[in-house]
Amino acid sequence: MSGAQNTQENPRRARGRPRGWDDKTEQNTIKSLDRAMEIFEYLSADQGKTLSQLASELSQSPATVYRVLITLEARGLVEFDPEEQRWYVGARAFVIGARFLRRTSLVDRARPILRALMERTGETANLGIEKGGMVLFLNQVETHESIRAFFPPGTLSDMHASGIGKALLAFMDEDRFGQWLKGRSLETFTAHTLVAPDALVQELRRTRARGYAIDAEEKNLGMRCIAAPVFDMYGEAVAGISVSGPATRMGWDVTERISRSVVDAARDLTRAVGGSNRHDAG
Repeated sequence: MSGAQNTQENPRRARGRPRGWDDKTEQNTIKSLDRAMEIFEYLSADQGKTLSQLASELSQSPATVYRVLITLEARGLVEFDPEEQRWYVGARAFVIGARFLRRTSLVDRARPILRALMERTGETANLGIEKGGMVLFLNQVETHESIRAFFPPGTLSDMHASGIGKALLAFMDEDRFGQWLKGRSLETFTAHTLVAPDALVQELRRTRARGYAIDAEEKNLGMRCIAAPVFDMYGEAVAGISVSGPATRMGWDVTERISRSVVDAARDLTRAVGGSNRHDAG
């Protein structure tokens, strides 16, 4: 009893977390390291800078910036071109980034984001990718409502009649989209299904412009879906996040509100997997 009481009064800290772990105040940061990371991150976003450019744009002294760069260079994180007198991100940065990507699981990273999306919208949240010209659903967090959409992991769906599918198609490069469309017969599922190539292309242009796709009862009557793309480190759409539910709850009057949540969730997952949305002007 006394031992249990003592444990409760003095809970053990998690391994690897020192006392004051939650204290993120200035006293617990290393200023020189923070400055170095600021310079490194700035250079990674806009490579090919001279020392004077970096110092001026970061409002740091050239001597301070130079010491940081020399230190990072010794670790292979930055490289110096003596002919151009410019600094670039080094190969070691890619190696470290690749290690992060190896431990990154799209499904694992998406799970809490999907759950939060479901809670915000009240509707089922889904994650899918393109596989063999179809949408493959990888994960789903179901709504608490009795009437709901259901796409268990492993389900395949036609891209032209799917919110996630249209979100992915809209951000494909033209050659890849042409290969996907070539010789393909677009199946009719409902009176709302877009089966004419020209009509589909027009809808994909609208999707790309607004940043999200809408499945307006195109696969199943009475069911609607709003989806947005997830991008990888190269700015390519590699997955999609969607919210799906009955048209009675997902009418046009709530489309704007739900679409904002879906787009935000897709951006969160893009960041979580180290991606970059080159199409996002915001």
